[in-house]
Amino acid sequence: MTVSSRRPVQVALVSFVLGIIFFGISFFLGRWSGVFAISAISWFILSMALIWFVLCLQFYQRSLAEQEKLDVSQLAKDEQASTIFKAESERATLFSIAQRRLRVFEKWFIPIFSALIAAYQITIGLLLFYAYRPDADAQFRQPLLCAICMTAIAFVSFLLSRYATGMSSEIKWKPLRAGGSYMLGVAVICFLLAIALALVYLFDIVVFVNVLSRLIPALLIILGVETALNLILDIYRPRLKGLYSKSAFDSRLLGVINEPGGILRSAADAIDYQFGFKVSQTWFYKLLEQAIVPLALFAGVTLYLLSCIVIVGPDEEAIIEHFGNPTNQSGQIRHIGPGLTFKWPWPVDKAYKYSTKKISEVNIGYVPKIDPETKEEQTGPKLWGETHYEQEYNLLVASEQTGTESVEGTVPVSLVIAPMPVQYRIKDLYSFIYNHNNPKQMLESICYRELTRFAASARIEVDYESQEDAFTSESLLGAGRSEAKRVLTRRIQNAVDHAGLGIEIVFLGLQGIHPPPEVAPDYQKVVGAVQKKQAAILAAQAERNKVLSNLVGSVKEADELYDLAAQYQQAEKQSNTGEIEKLGTQLDSAFAEARGDIFKTLRESQSYAFERATLAEATGRRFAGQLKAYNAAKDIFKQQYRLTILEEALEKVRKYIVVADPNDMQVFIVDVKEKLTSDLYDITGIEETNQK
Repeated sequence: MTVSSRRPVQVALVSFVLGIIFFGISFFLGRWSGVFAISAISWFILSMALIWFVLCLQFYQRSLAEQEKLDVSQLAKDEQASTIFKAESERATLFSIAQRRLRVFEKWFIPIFSALIAAYQITIGLLLFYAYRPDADAQFRQPLLCAICMTAIAFVSFLLSRYATGMSSEIKWKPLRAGGSYMLGVAVICFLLAIALALVYLFDIVVFVNVLSRLIPALLIILGVETALNLILDIYRPRLKGLYSKSAFDSRLLGVINEPGGILRSAADAIDYQFGFKVSQTWFYKLLEQAIVPLALFAGVTLYLLSCIVIVGPDEEAIIEHFGNPTNQSGQIRHIGPGLTFKWPWPVDKAYKYSTKKISEVNIGYVPKIDPETKEEQTGPKLWGETHYEQEYNLLVASEQTGTESVEGTVPVSLVIAPMPVQYRIKDLYSFIYNHNNPKQMLESICYRELTRFAASARIEVDYESQEDAFTSESLLGAGRSEAKRVLTRRIQNAVDHAGLGIEIVFLGLQGIHPPPEVAPDYQKVVGAVQKKQAAILAAQAERNKVLSNLVGSVKEADELYDLAAQYQQAEKQSNTGEIEKLGTQLDSAFAEARGDIFKTLRESQSYAFERATLAEATGRRFAGQLKAYNAAKDIFKQQYRLTILEEALEKVRKYIVVADPNDMQVFIVDVKEKLTSDLYDITGIEETNQK
């Protein structure tokens, strides 16, 4: 075996063994530590180890073919060889087994393996991608130890990749570039993962580990798709004898980071082809080629130093952390307002900016409908029989069963949909950032808790027994909705302050409360009946107030007079003489000061009493005068008194006076009946006409 064939076999074999070792270390380390990214990178390392295994077999077959050629050439020069080996055609047929095996290996086995490695990468990548569940509160075991192991794997992989890539510059060792590219990819990913784990250990930052946990499966899928496409294109790509043909698993994507100079050479060739002359040989191109690395470094450093500048908007506030600590040496919070501020570069200092003047909103009890064109919430009339939003959540509320009979097993509850937009702003930025990991989610939980608690003790219908209850009853419809809004705002604000969220509740809406659309007609009937009952109660209260006001002057005075009368009656039942006199005096004084119908009745009764007393006194005096007149002339007084009585009694009666001589025997017949119609003889005009 020659030196040229021995070295790539040794490199491929050592890389394969190290790949298996690295796979085992990373697999069990990921399981032990709970870091999903380490477990994911173990499967990427295994795909690299399989590629080195195939390269080891390929170079071993090449070494056998080279050794076979040397043996055939040596036999051709040996003049003492047996006669059976004198014919070159017979020697070629006998000693070309290894070469035929190499051709079959490179023609069939490598493409088949490329298809298998593509299927492996796509399948494992998809399984890892869907198996990962991000967790912002994940706890990793010994992140520093994991970072050290990843750094060691990255260092060894980088050295072997550079060595293999350097060997691939020889035309006979070109296939080593595929393994070197994959090994450099392992080195880069392990190094990035080591940095991410160091950030977890130092600053408890897990976002970069979560990003790599998604990136590694995505990279496996991309490399698998690339390998499959290369395999399909290789079927139609013409093969020239003596020209190196890349394997399908020789990734062009990883080759970009493995040999970046190849991209520049390809770009230079494309420019030369487009312009028709050697643009790559001009001084500007050569200067750019020499200065591209310093320019890239300068740009990177400039972008990095821009992290020293913090620009806070007019409606924003920010808190700067120094190595994760938001306070300075004196213990004061590094709080900055609007303007331009300088800080140490990332990750020494980090700034957290929030809009503290902006009014934000959370949707409680519903998911709004979003217009696909304008990306804004759809608005329109909200009717009980229709669904208002994309999703609406039901709440249990109390319901009074006023019927005499109820269905067995039923409970006095109802369902109601209560969408409640809550608008808030940040009033304490430090509490908003550091007291809770997700303050907005905490606010939503508090709002749902308080809304559910209020709804469980409230009623959907408003049924007041008195006017004062209209302002104290907890209800979600009618006049009680404004009180419910005030109570909920106070409860949510108290809960938010107790939790230390640093949030001020600006507005809370309860305008869209409605029953489920399926039972809206039944709700309307119930609400209509309740409204009729309320109308009757309010009408009765109005009539009561009217009667009491007309009777006494005001409802308050009527209540005071009623209480005083009740106390007087109670004193009479107890026969408490002193209390009766006291309350009687107060009652008389209250009646005297009363207005309305009582005042009128009292005044009429007083007037009537005065009239009766005056008449009685006048009647007595008249009787005394009549008695004197009777004693003076009894017959005259009797006759006069009789005539006076007849005059008064017959004042409205028709009277007829008949004058006759007592000795006269003539009979007078007087018809005292009132004639309904006039007699013919009563008409005087006829008699006068006849006389003429």
